[in-house]
Amino acid sequence: MIFRLLGPLLLIGLAWWGLLRVRQHYSLTKQQFRWLVVLTSVLVLVLALILMGRLPVQAVLAPIIFLLTFAMRNAHWLMQLASMLRLRRSSTGSGPAGSGGRRSGSSTVKTDWLAMELQHSTGAMDGRVLQGQFQGKRLSQLGLPDLLELAQESQDDADTLQLLEAYLDRMHPDWREQSDSASGQTGGERAHQDSDTMSESLALEILGLEAGATREEIMAAHRRLMQKLHPDRGGSPYLAQRLNEARDVLLGKRA
Repeated sequence: MIFRLLGPLLLIGLAWWGLLRVRQHYSLTKQQFRWLVVLTSVLVLVLALILMGRLPVQAVLAPIIFLLTFAMRNAHWLMQLASMLRLRRSSTGSGPAGSGGRRSGSSTVKTDWLAMELQHSTGAMDGRVLQGQFQGKRLSQLGLPDLLELAQESQDDADTLQLLEAYLDRMHPDWREQSDSASGQTGGERAHQDSDTMSESLALEILGLEAGATREEIMAAHRRLMQKLHPDRGGSPYLAQRLNEARDVLLGKRA
């Protein structure tokens, strides 16, 4: 009896914890998170009814466990698939922006940072950068380090980050491994070399500071950004390394 009463409460707590973990590790839009909450609520309700003896276990539990296991193991790819499906639905069909519409077998979707194109027949992706230091350039013209810097610039735009991740997964399948190896390559020697080549103006831009920032302001900006971009919080090792380099450059100027 006690288990039947506490079971639903435990399920709700675990579901809420799981939702928070997913939100921390993946760049979800508000609409995607709402759908995830709805789906999780339905699953929790069904499981609660099973625990209270209102539904037969054999008829419901097996498919639910299968779906949950599949979703947890493939969460990243499911998010990428959702982004690609939204890209297809957002094709434009008129005016200059719609020149790559359905009639030509392509779709175009715009965010604040990107105008991304998808060729339906081949699955090829490319896009044009709309703002920032790479404004006007196409993604195909940027190397992996530049694409990762673009991800850092647009970190507050979840839609842009999802499109960039989809592009990187297609064009640079091992980009996560390359990013990890680049961040650990020769350890302090590499960090020292990069710090020597990074200008003070670039370091200020990376940390979002203005010239003349104090030591306390530099440390606070670095700490705030690392809370978002640290690899343990789902960020990129490369971006975390760039933040450390920017901090070291600015603190070195004030030593």
